[in-house]
Amino acid sequence: MKPTDLFNDLQNKVSEALRNSPAKDIEKNVRSMMTQGFARLDLVTREEFDVQSQVLARTRARLEELEARVAALEARGGAGTPPTPGI
Repeated sequence: MKPTDLFNDLQNKVSEALRNSPAKDIEKNVRSMMTQGFARLDLVTREEFDVQSQVLARTRARLEELEARVAALEARGGAGTPPTPGI
């Protein structure tokens, strides 16, 4: 028997033993329980998180731009200054 045949035979026997073992069922059950648990946690993927982080960064930059424009307009003439209550 060639060494490659021996290794292939051994690999086939190990694979068959694992397929027929209760470890495979346990792994499947644990995986199923974890999937259900993660679904209940309402998690997001890393890709979704990264996209939302980029959106937030752009929104913050735009907000800073607009705040600077408003401050410049207020400094120029007081336009946009809310009226004093009670007058």
